[in-house]
Amino acid sequence: MAGGVLRPRVGRNVFVAPSAWVEGDVTIGDDCTLMHHVVARGDVAPIRIGARVNIQDGGILHTKTGVPLEIGDDVGVGHRAIVHCESVGAHTLIGMGAILLDDVVVGRDCFIAAGALLPPAMRVPDGKLVMGVPARIVGDVQEKHLAYTDFVVSNYLTLNRNHAAGVYERYVPPSVGAGSDAAPG
Repeated sequence: MAGGVLRPRVGRNVFVAPSAWVEGDVTIGDDCTLMHHVVARGDVAPIRIGARVNIQDGGILHTKTGVPLEIGDDVGVGHRAIVHCESVGAHTLIGMGAILLDDVVVGRDCFIAAGALLPPAMRVPDGKLVMGVPARIVGDVQEKHLAYTDFVVSNYLTLNRNHAAGVYERYVPPSVGAGSDAAPG
């Protein structure tokens, strides 16, 4: 973008942890939660995050140059997941440590198992269960998967509100002196 500045746009009731990094053309919908060490880089293409989305600790959102990333409403992205794809449909759960590579498109009501590796350009239709390395569609999402997605979304809405209310105090270790590498003793 010649001469312009790309700034994040953040909806209402959003919790972004102090250690999270959100930059560039990133739009975050209402009631979202971005936990500690999340990175959302809208530097090479826009990132659009729907409402009530939670990106758990260490999650990464990015995409390839010129390809926007769209995440639907009510999505959970597990700890340390890498979402470097084109889109994730509404009411989908991305398991911990899953990796979604360039040009992947995931439909709505999907369940991506922990540790799954979705190769470039994989297409996942609505309502599918995906597992493995490389990932493959192993069946249809069951009611238990949809219920778990509902639980995760609800749980992170509660965490969002609790963080905003200051319920969780952060431990800050005492200073050991400027420039000192010694452990406190």
